[in-house]
Amino acid sequence: MKVILFGATGMVGQGCLRECLLDADVEIVLAIGRSPTGVQSAKLREIVHDNFLDFSTIESQLAGFDACFFCLGVSSVGMSEERYRHLTYDITLAAATTLSKLNPGMVFVYVTGQGTDPTEQGRLMWARVKGKTENDLLKLPFKAAYMFRPAGIQPLHGVKSRTAWVQAIYVVASPLLTWLDRVAPKYMTTTEQVGRAMIKVARDGYPKPVLESEDINRV
Repeated sequence: MKVILFGATGMVGQGCLRECLLDADVEIVLAIGRSPTGVQSAKLREIVHDNFLDFSTIESQLAGFDACFFCLGVSSVGMSEERYRHLTYDITLAAATTLSKLNPGMVFVYVTGQGTDPTEQGRLMWARVKGKTENDLLKLPFKAAYMFRPAGIQPLHGVKSRTAWVQAIYVVASPLLTWLDRVAPKYMTTTEQVGRAMIKVARDGYPKPVLESEDINRV
């Protein structure tokens, strides 16, 4: 399986990259981002790309892939709806639309979040935007598309949040998160479980297009 990965330097993306590089079924990982990952592997190729609304200059390098794991995401805290929509909806759909044309047999996996609003009508701005993003991804002509909606995510194996205060919370709360992952699978998963689930769903499929934390852990 040949995989394109967006957001490989973020917390979820780091975990996904690790699992892809460990998995014998993954032949190549092409990481696309604004900065290098710093990871060395014979499986890993990287493209540093600045304009995530226009992929025309690198289209020739994006064909021939079986799956895309889209792990880019930003917090909506302190952000206007217009700005959040640009960074969440516009960028995601620009990448997905390009890939669906180049790789009609591709499986697209998008990391969204628990509480996403598929009606696009709710009170929470971020949930509406995520809901529209999910809905429009599912309309694209991929072989299949899956929406991952994890709740809490515990970073494992050296994976870290790029936001210092968030990482500090993860360090302090690590024992609690480990316990929650064991006793409350509806509300907690890990970067390892998310990465493994992405690979398995892309390879084997899943009965429904939207996976909550419990589904991710079950896969």
